[in-house]
Amino acid sequence: MTMLDLNDYPLLAVFLVSTTIILLASEFGRRLGVRAGNRGGDNVATLEGAILGLMALMIGFTFAMALARFETRRDAALNEANAIGTTALRARMLPAPHNTESIALLKDYLQLRLDLSRRVATVSELNAAIDRSNAIQEALWQQAKMLPAKAPGMVPTGLYIQSLNEMIDNQEKRLTAARNSVPKIVLLALYGVATIASAFTGYAAGLEARRSRLPVYVMAGLISAVILLIEDLDRPTTGFITVSQQPLVDTASSIAGFKD
Repeated sequence: MTMLDLNDYPLLAVFLVSTTIILLASEFGRRLGVRAGNRGGDNVATLEGAILGLMALMIGFTFAMALARFETRRDAALNEANAIGTTALRARMLPAPHNTESIALLKDYLQLRLDLSRRVATVSELNAAIDRSNAIQEALWQQAKMLPAKAPGMVPTGLYIQSLNEMIDNQEKRLTAARNSVPKIVLLALYGVATIASAFTGYAAGLEARRSRLPVYVMAGLISAVILLIEDLDRPTTGFITVSQQPLVDTASSIAGFKD
């Protein structure tokens, strides 16, 4: 049995459904509280405080996980842009025609990254882009293999091969960072705790005849909004919060300005 993956659904749809469920749980709990009257009010207040504390702990824990993964993706994008830029700079010092051929390949490699960042790629498009990236890397490596025979004592050759190797490593680091998300079970557990906490809050409000519904509904909306923020941070390519691709854009502009 496959576990529900919330990343398969639009953020707005997840937000509306989760808000509806949490509000319904609150209303259901309130009606139960009204029926129960004032019996066991102290115990319910204790349980309400405990479950709200647990929910706050879960939100903080999940938010920290999502934020750490977002920062990893941001650092991976910056590191890859730096690695491509360094490789291109060192390629300029190679003997002809390897310098111009390597820079042309690096421009294609970088353009492939930018094209992917400007749209939401499907699985097949992503796999095709990875295959194309690997092909360009192989072509660059074949160019590098011919250099020691032509210029065995040339220091730039060794520096170029070192930066090329780092560039290839950074692709895998970035792909790994993009695939690494908050475990589905953690997000589902967070929604479960939030729903139960909202139901307990509604139940406590129902025990007190004068207690307004508005604070309960406001809390439910805030809980849904915070969980939406966590999910947004956890999505690498879609949503309102995305990793800036400006380092790649700046690198592309720098390489395009090469005079030779």
